[in-house]
Amino acid sequence: MSLADTISIIESDITQLQSEYSQKSPQDILAFALKQFDNITISFSGAEDVVLIDMASKIKRDIQVFSIDTGRLHPETYRFIDRVRKQYRIKIDVISPNTAEVEALVKEKGLFSFYEDGHKECCAIRKVKPLRRKLATIDAWITGQRKDQNPATRNSVPVIQVDTAFSTEEKTLIKFNPLANWTSAQVWEYIRKNNVPYNKLHNQGFISIGCEPCTRAVLPNQHERLGRWWWEEAADKECGFHEINLTQNNA
Repeated sequence: MSLADTISIIESDITQLQSEYSQKSPQDILAFALKQFDNITISFSGAEDVVLIDMASKIKRDIQVFSIDTGRLHPETYRFIDRVRKQYRIKIDVISPNTAEVEALVKEKGLFSFYEDGHKECCAIRKVKPLRRKLATIDAWITGQRKDQNPATRNSVPVIQVDTAFSTEEKTLIKFNPLANWTSAQVWEYIRKNNVPYNKLHNQGFISIGCEPCTRAVLPNQHERLGRWWWEEAADKECGFHEINLTQNNA
């Protein structure tokens, strides 16, 4: 049976689960994910992800968490990662890009080529390839995606899906997005009520936080994605982590 046939069968099952869990709480979705998969990990970079870590830690003692260190994160972000590690007493698998590939890009195009030819090439080297390397070792992953983060690319994010962007011939990868239906306000209400740590850059007007050269603060009432890759169109504001969103929105 081909990968496409296998994915088709699994997607049929996932569609049923998506329908069943689409209106359930993030905690219920997490409990289901953690029960179904032993080899499952939480992708950690922002406030939403720590909400998931907090919720998951109340469901299961030993949870797997990973984070991609692009080499260009804010100092506050590195401190944030370590604060989460200490508060929840978890090991965080911090993954770095291939040094030779980064050096080759910088040698050829300099440190800020993305301002001229778009962020996709840099993100592919610093984020997507390390992510693909990590996802090849697991059966399912959990992300903090929300529909309202970027209406141009995330408006249709389901709570459970087959991640066709990162599935391989050897393995079909399942992706859980427990916060898909939550708003930013709900995330921050949970953070305040549960004393969840957050990146201190949020106190300076940063909402969506990525690499330092590609992230800036936004004004009150501006959409959060305006602080990311501000020189590009809204539909291009995905780094490749959630490449499946682009495929779904262009279908």
